[in-house]
Amino acid sequence: MRIFLLAAALLIATPALAANAPPQLAPYAAKQLDKLLPKLAKAGSPEAAKPIEEQVLHLFNASGSASVDLLMLRAAAAMQAGDKDTAAKLLESVTDIAPGFAEAWRVRGMMAADADHDKEAIVYLNRAVTLNPRNFQAYAALAGILAAYGDKKQALQYFRKARAIDPYYEGVGDEVKSLARQVEGEKI
Repeated sequence: MRIFLLAAALLIATPALAANAPPQLAPYAAKQLDKLLPKLAKAGSPEAAKPIEEQVLHLFNASGSASVDLLMLRAAAAMQAGDKDTAAKLLESVTDIAPGFAEAWRVRGMMAADADHDKEAIVYLNRAVTLNPRNFQAYAALAGILAAYGDKKQALQYFRKARAIDPYYEGVGDEVKSLARQVEGEKI
């Protein structure tokens, strides 16, 4: 129960934190996302959605700042090399200098979740979805953590948000079906 209360408090407090930083995304990326996301939602199959999804994820990484993009590349390289400490320091630098860059918060959240630092993961992922409410990966990750802590109603809401953006994102449809049965019961 304490974990649920902690999660609820963090979810309420985090939007206020994100409000201090305007969302940051390269202008060309925002325009491309406006074109691609409707196509993603209507792709028709997971196979048709995959290349669109990859383009969208690539655009989420476009900060509009060469310095931020370089730090993100170095953080990704450090993660790939298994140097999580360096990756974490680089990502912290990114969120310090570009607090409105949602993708940095999402990656920090994923790293925190992988390290079982769920409190931080919830804060970072919530900040990511506050700054970029179209980030289906962040919604799905946040939903997974909340579901693990038993907040199935909130988890279902976030999984549904992820599915609305990308109906073919791996595992989200199954999670929605499972949680909907648990939260709302069987439909007649």
